[in-house]
Amino acid sequence: MSNVPSDLKYTKTHEWLRTLPDGTVEVGITDHAQHALGDLVFVEVPEAGRTLAAGEPFAVVESVKAASDVYSPIAGEVIAGNPALAAEPEAINSDAYGKGWLMRLRPAAAAAPQLLAPKDYEKLVVEEGS
Repeated sequence: MSNVPSDLKYTKTHEWLRTLPDGTVEVGITDHAQHALGDLVFVEVPEAGRTLAAGEPFAVVESVKAASDVYSPIAGEVIAGNPALAAEPEAINSDAYGKGWLMRLRPAAAAAPQLLAPKDYEKLVVEEGS
């Protein structure tokens, strides 16, 4: 079973979301997703100021196996992309829930996302047969 921290929320497309003390959120891909992709060799993160709708692609992660879009779990404005990933994309493989964050977002006022609790995400991963 992949690592599923209990303090995060998750999506069915394998993104995680952490609410920060100032009300902004940090977003990345899950440990399960990075395992499925394999060794990451390139990551494209969004620039600050971009406005995203829930479910909109905001980043690309590329491994030796495939390139995949990453989707915004909620609507909001990007306040930062993780600049360290340009030089160190493998940080997602080694620390998906820490140094491997992809963006920080200021949620839209009307954001009412359909996110999964950790136990529900674990169940999804099991149902997918991974």
